[in-house]
Amino acid sequence: MFCRSNRRRALPLVIAIFLVGCSALSQPTATPSPTATSTPTSTATPTESPSSTPQDTATPRPTPVPSATRSPTLSPTPTLTKTPSATPTPTATPTITPLPALGFVFDNWDVVDVPAAIADGIDSAMIAFSSSNNRQTIANIATAQPFTGVQTVYFVSPTGSQRYIPVLELFSTKSLEVFVAPRGNALAYVKADDDPRTSGLYVLDLETGFSARLLPGLNPLVQRGHYMAPDWSPDGRQLAIAVATGYDIDIFLAAKDGSAPISISAMGSYDLWPRWSPDGRHIAFVSDRADCPSWIPGEPDFCDALTRPPPTGGHVYIYEIAGGRTWQLSDVVVSEPPKWIDDTRLAFASGGPFELANPQRRIWRADIETGEARELRIAGGSPSASYLSDSWSPAGHRVVVQLADNRNEIVLLDAAGRLLGRDSELDFPRFGMTASWSADGTRIAIGGTAGQCPFGIRVKNSGFGNVASGNPPPTMCNPKFSPDGQYIAFTGVNPSVDGRNDIYIASYNGFGATSLTRSLRGQVELIGWVGGER
Repeated sequence: MFCRSNRRRALPLVIAIFLVGCSALSQPTATPSPTATSTPTSTATPTESPSSTPQDTATPRPTPVPSATRSPTLSPTPTLTKTPSATPTPTATPTITPLPALGFVFDNWDVVDVPAAIADGIDSAMIAFSSSNNRQTIANIATAQPFTGVQTVYFVSPTGSQRYIPVLELFSTKSLEVFVAPRGNALAYVKADDDPRTSGLYVLDLETGFSARLLPGLNPLVQRGHYMAPDWSPDGRQLAIAVATGYDIDIFLAAKDGSAPISISAMGSYDLWPRWSPDGRHIAFVSDRADCPSWIPGEPDFCDALTRPPPTGGHVYIYEIAGGRTWQLSDVVVSEPPKWIDDTRLAFASGGPFELANPQRRIWRADIETGEARELRIAGGSPSASYLSDSWSPAGHRVVVQLADNRNEIVLLDAAGRLLGRDSELDFPRFGMTASWSADGTRIAIGGTAGQCPFGIRVKNSGFGNVASGNPPPTMCNPKFSPDGQYIAFTGVNPSVDGRNDIYIASYNGFGATSLTRSLRGQVELIGWVGGER
């Protein structure tokens, strides 16, 4: 990390934080499993229905969890033995030993000098992006240059009135993954440099300059085969992250100073993909607890990992921050993260190309207050069509969807599934479209994603009429409206330089696009907007 501070007065604070907040989850050692005769338990296969009934499940208030692994009592024999006992509930003998798990650490502290322009807060929204292999001395940007390994995160004003503000600089041999808090007061990042002593997930407090490593590992965001990005609370003070324990996956909240991670889902189930609501009052996540109450041997109704494969998804649950209450939102089985539409409504999807029994992806909208969950589907539409890459309007009344059947097209639906508009010209690859709504819901920017961006700037109005319909260059990839709806930031390919991307800024109508990164000599990647009203 760059800009190490010479102000030693910050170090006592760091030490104090460590003494008070340092907690590590134990990392169990994998040992050979005893031979066991196991009887597969029958399981109920959940079925999808157009509406669902929420179920309440009581959970205690979150408490600090010093260890992510609950150790069961091992018996000398791996079989169940019935013996007379005064205890009303028999104890099952564990069938497997705990799996290796990543534990929280609190090390590799650092204190950096945070630029004053962001240390005191970001009043007007700025664009965050990363830059790798920047070569300031290279005059011809078309000339291939050896990789420097230096990666930098910058903030920049959309007006270009300020120079790039360097927020983080480090050496990493892998692509930099960065997650910035909405207010711009903290960020998390993955450092992958092939050194187990330093690789892992870090947090950086941009108000104090304090940084530390939370999770070790070259790929700490992949837990039990699931990629799960962390999610910042709206105020940027807590990071929600899913971490594997000895038998399951739990969701933890870690403060931005890295201290005292707290488990909010210690149920023994696989709890995946936490997402904060915009008002910070709830966290939505996916859990298999309705099918497998616990994967911990010996607990009531546990699922035996020797006879049952790990889950690929589950049902959507809601956790209430203030009361610590958790409830099931719907009986729809999902295998991807839910998305909040507003403070009380969220969207999720069922099915998908990796589910053989249900290959068509369906989209749902649910209200956490009423518990109503409804599927959105065009009346009389093809039953074999998949509804991909859905993007909801701020009020939740309309949704832009990539409709994929024997051909791809982009459609606009209302909340009842009525077709409001369609564009057959925008033939993106499947899952290759992304859309962004302006804050007032009057403009929709549509572009490609994952480098598959064949079209130029495309902006539509709320009726799906064209406002801007440009041809490359530049192409439009990953468009993002500013929080106030006045600007569109996006990544565009520079056709005169092989493989080079730049960050562009345009008006809310899509006009006047200019490059914000043309002076950099490297590859850039758009992270998103930080600061400003939301």
